[in-house]
Amino acid sequence: MEIKKIEYDLTVCKVKTEKDIDLSKKFYFIGKTDEEISLVCPTKDTPADTIEREDGWKAFRIQGIMDFYLIGILSKLSAILAENQIGIFAVSTYNTDYILVKEENFSKALNVLQAEKL
Repeated sequence: MEIKKIEYDLTVCKVKTEKDIDLSKKFYFIGKTDEEISLVCPTKDTPADTIEREDGWKAFRIQGIMDFYLIGILSKLSAILAENQIGIFAVSTYNTDYILVKEENFSKALNVLQAEKL
């Protein structure tokens, strides 16, 4: 399994409406439910008028397209990070999983996962 760093500094936030999101940007993730609209985006692209926001996230992705029949990859990675006192914010797309960690834990997270020789 190959882990690829995402080079952006990221923000996790809540917005009032989809109109607050610039859909022309290259990288973002939107989660919409009946209770909220959440956005993960590069910090520099964060909408000005957010309900709540938390800056200081970095991310990596599991490189390549993961088959839906692969079981437990995100669970295994999150367990390793939890054992090392590293909290995560996970985002899944059709192709793969992204794991966000706070910036101050990013190097440690990568080192811990590389040491596991996944």
